[in-house]
Amino acid sequence: MRPSRRQALAAMLALAGASRPWPATAQAVWPSQALRIIVVYPPGGLSDGIARSLAERLVWQLGVPVRVENRGGDGGSVGLQALARAPADGHTLAFSAISPLTLRPHLGPVAYDPLRDIAPVASVMFTPVLLVGTPAFTGRDFSDVLAQARAHPSVLRWATSGVATAGHLVLEQVQWGAGIAVTHVPYKGGGQQLNDALGGQFELLSTNVAPAQLSHVRAGRFKALAVGAPHRLDVLPQVPTFAELGLPQANITSLFGLFAPGGTSLEVLDRLNREINAATHTPAIQERLLNSDNLPAVGDRAAFVRRIHAQWRSNRALKSVRIRLE
Repeated sequence: MRPSRRQALAAMLALAGASRPWPATAQAVWPSQALRIIVVYPPGGLSDGIARSLAERLVWQLGVPVRVENRGGDGGSVGLQALARAPADGHTLAFSAISPLTLRPHLGPVAYDPLRDIAPVASVMFTPVLLVGTPAFTGRDFSDVLAQARAHPSVLRWATSGVATAGHLVLEQVQWGAGIAVTHVPYKGGGQQLNDALGGQFELLSTNVAPAQLSHVRAGRFKALAVGAPHRLDVLPQVPTFAELGLPQANITSLFGLFAPGGTSLEVLDRLNREINAATHTPAIQERLLNSDNLPAVGDRAAFVRRIHAQWRSNRALKSVRIRLE
């Protein structure tokens, strides 16, 4: 008799479990219920889409439902606050850039200890930061940004996805490195920000490199001015990096990953790391990342922890730089 889909899935999961060196205790108790992934940004953006693709894959790998919940606000810290308050049993995760851990706490109080209350699980992707001029920007290239800002300090409006995001850090590093002043316009995420950009509500926008943004560049609605990336992007070969423009400190990419509440057992964290790495390695997710010029960033959990701690220490030095909570 032909086995049912449920029986086939159970057999595949059992075979996978037998072939992997999972700790016996973690294997016995986790997962014991559905998983919840908190996306710390509003729905509709690239990070939301990647998180949902990972959730779909984890359903297949783990054999339990995986629910995605958007909790945007304050550059990601609202969602991480919800994560920090969740039970430390490995059934609640958050998908976020590392900046709400490594930068936001240096700018003002947050309702979690970034190094104690949040446990890094697995890195997923590096996302280049793209600076574009909106229909309100009258210049042609990045040199005109500097010229206008110097001629009329604080008149240019530069929007980001929120305080302490990678786009905000790029803004501040450009101000500091080039000796200019602009007005920061922080949003709670990418959806409304993109609509307002198209409507010319501000002149400049630092955003993720994503299909929607690139389509507006190709259509001439946005002017691509600079990217934060190790090298020029194949999809935007004419656009220089911030390093090429003489601002290497602003040449920033955003690292995204999955996190668990602090206090989650090491056995569960290590298994989660393996499961998320396996999901990120699947052709569908790899293709989705690469097609949007995002780079997969899989690796062991210890390396992810070290990177976050190093970035936290580096950003602490930015207290001497004029980063504001406007």
